[in-house]
Amino acid sequence: MVKLVVFNKPYRVLSQFTDSGERMTLKEYISTGGIYPAGRLDYDSEGLLLLTDSGKLQSLISHPKYKLSKTYWVQVEGTAQETHCRQLCAGVQLKDGMGKAVSCRPINPPPIWSRTPPIRIRKTVPDTWIELELQEGRNRQVRRMTAAVGLPTLRLIRARIGNLDLQQLQPGEHRTHTAQSIEAMLNKLSPAKKY
Repeated sequence: MVKLVVFNKPYRVLSQFTDSGERMTLKEYISTGGIYPAGRLDYDSEGLLLLTDSGKLQSLISHPKYKLSKTYWVQVEGTAQETHCRQLCAGVQLKDGMGKAVSCRPINPPPIWSRTPPIRIRKTVPDTWIELELQEGRNRQVRRMTAAVGLPTLRLIRARIGNLDLQQLQPGEHRTHTAQSIEAMLNKLSPAKKY
């Protein structure tokens, strides 16, 4: 039976089950065997990570050809404005090609958990939040894109993948779905594609 695990990945946890160093991994939080991350979330990023035991489902979630949107809440250094969002949606040049957001908007601080350690605060520089939606997921892409428009990322939380979100999951918590609930989610994730 296919499994899909919805996990709220904490800050400074690797998106894998093993590490040759001393870093925290998924095994500290998830004991379900035979599942693997569908995509990645950087060590210093937080939020929604999906894991599954199905290669087909893993591909549907993570492969760029399916153009599944990923929504991020990004706390940036500086005052994010509509002009920054227009730049991000028009596309910014990165070392590995253009990076382009599907949508972007300044937002109020989202209702989220506190982070340990907290972000660095500079008394002379404000910080603000944006909601950014991408359909690709290159290495550290969100951080590189916000830096390209003069807004260095201070905190990065993936809030949604397709229509799946964290709901009330706190960092380190997860929920598991099987069979019928997965089929319903797949229809929400990609109505044009059949699993």
